[in-house]
Amino acid sequence: MFNQFSLMFTNQSNKMKQTGAAKRSSYLYVLYVVIIVLLLFLLGCYLYNEKQRIGQFQGFKTDNLPEEHISPLQQSKEEKDKKIDLVALKVCDVFTGKWVLDEVTHPLYKEDECEFLSEWVACTRNGRPDSKYQKWRWQPRDCSLPRFDAKLLLEKLRGKKLMFIGDSIHYNQWQSMVCMVQSTISSGTKTLSHTAQMSIFNTEEYNTTISFYWAPFLVESNADPPDKRDGKREPIIMPRSISKHGKNWKDADFLVFNTYTWWTRHSKIKVLQGSFTNETKESNEVGIYIMYEEVLRTWTNWLEQNIDPNRTSVFFSSMSPTHVRSSDWDVNGRATRKCEKETEPILNMSKPVDVGTNRRLREIAVNVTKSTTKVHVTFLNVTTMSEFRKDAHTSFYGSRSGSLLTPVQKLDPRTFADCYHWCLPGLPDTWNELLSLYIINKS
Repeated sequence: MFNQFSLMFTNQSNKMKQTGAAKRSSYLYVLYVVIIVLLLFLLGCYLYNEKQRIGQFQGFKTDNLPEEHISPLQQSKEEKDKKIDLVALKVCDVFTGKWVLDEVTHPLYKEDECEFLSEWVACTRNGRPDSKYQKWRWQPRDCSLPRFDAKLLLEKLRGKKLMFIGDSIHYNQWQSMVCMVQSTISSGTKTLSHTAQMSIFNTEEYNTTISFYWAPFLVESNADPPDKRDGKREPIIMPRSISKHGKNWKDADFLVFNTYTWWTRHSKIKVLQGSFTNETKESNEVGIYIMYEEVLRTWTNWLEQNIDPNRTSVFFSSMSPTHVRSSDWDVNGRATRKCEKETEPILNMSKPVDVGTNRRLREIAVNVTKSTTKVHVTFLNVTTMSEFRKDAHTSFYGSRSGSLLTPVQKLDPRTFADCYHWCLPGLPDTWNELLSLYIINKS
């Protein structure tokens, strides 16, 4: 009986436990449902209030701002500009990267479609048989460049003046810029004119001028006159005389300077005592490094005294390299050969290549351009990327003194192959792609 009672008690206890557990499960289930409903209610209230707040904000924008401020076109342009700013300039060093063969997007224009391209750098027209040199695109290491947009650039230059100042390398780059934008401009609204010191491309459609000013040393020199620019005379400079040139630069909105090639001929340069108008001209020779820095100091002082940084943006282009010894990039290269047979860039870009660029002059330029206090100078570091482009020079396919090379002259590359200047379309187009990013960003 005790066993039966124990069994009955056990069974009853089990039933009570089961009943209690069921009740607790029921209570918990109801509690969970109440909590979930409460959370959904609170979320609904939040979303409703947020919608009302956003609606009021949108109403404020459309009711209080002119319609053009929020037009889709304006938003699209602003987003495009913002993308260029953030991707190309804020995040990425656009001057560090590699060359990539791109037969889809390059060249940016066709040689025969640029009516303003001179024979001097029109290599295909002058008989160059290969065209691969036109199809290399610069790919920065840490980002991708936006595709060049001539209309966007011209819109940023509307009513403004862009001026290149320097030597024939900058004339080379100026011609490139003209060819890059001119196809988007209506016929009959673009002109090209020349003066003793300047070449001026003008577009009435955008009220824009893109000009080149000849000043190979930036300061006054005996290479300034049009009939004395062939490099056959020993250069003589006036290192503190810049006002004669500078008065022509003051009203530009974008100034792009360079000076290098004419400094590399000798270790010393003649410095004039007095002026070029004096009947007796006395000069003495001074080391190029001393004078290069003095000239750049004269130039930056002029900038500080004459340029309004709120209006004008200033750039300095680094050294354009030469390729005059094939042994610099080819262990089997001969000292007698220059760039005349090169059809591809130096493709091993894992380490810098030494093609004889004067690094000391470059260092001086970097330091001086950083020294300004009032006017910021943007240093366009195109040297390293250009050192890989042994294939891009005019070589035998440019003109010298207005004439193409003869078959006999082509047998003497040491004398006649031009491994200083660049074919167009070609490398200077990339320099201008990078410059345009800064112009768009600064506008």
